[in-house]
Amino acid sequence: MASMRLAGVASGFIDGVPYDIIETRYSPSKYTRETLKGQNGIHGFSEMPQQGRIVMSIRDAGGMTVADFSDMSDVEVQLSLANGKSVGGAGMWCTEAVEVNTVEATMEVTFEGKQVTETLAS
Repeated sequence: MASMRLAGVASGFIDGVPYDIIETRYSPSKYTRETLKGQNGIHGFSEMPQQGRIVMSIRDAGGMTVADFSDMSDVEVQLSLANGKSVGGAGMWCTEAVEVNTVEATMEVTFEGKQVTETLAS
């Protein structure tokens, strides 16, 4: 019988190094589309490529340097989700300055790249 667990526990890795994950989001989108309209109606849509994105809220740990995230480019980011799915991207780069919440010891790290792929649970 297949597992009924759909959400919850996730693991996150950057270049194979595990991080304590609080929450994660991802977008494997390939395109953004915008409706083209004129005074006489809807004409169609335009389509542009869209980067893949993986966002991780992680716990700041004493053994890591937060400033190192700013230097991360051409890294592999992998997620293992509770539903058995794997999500990842290669050649990704950190896109935003990392800000640490010292009360919670948390930070949000955003990686973008040409492609984020999903591998379904077997």
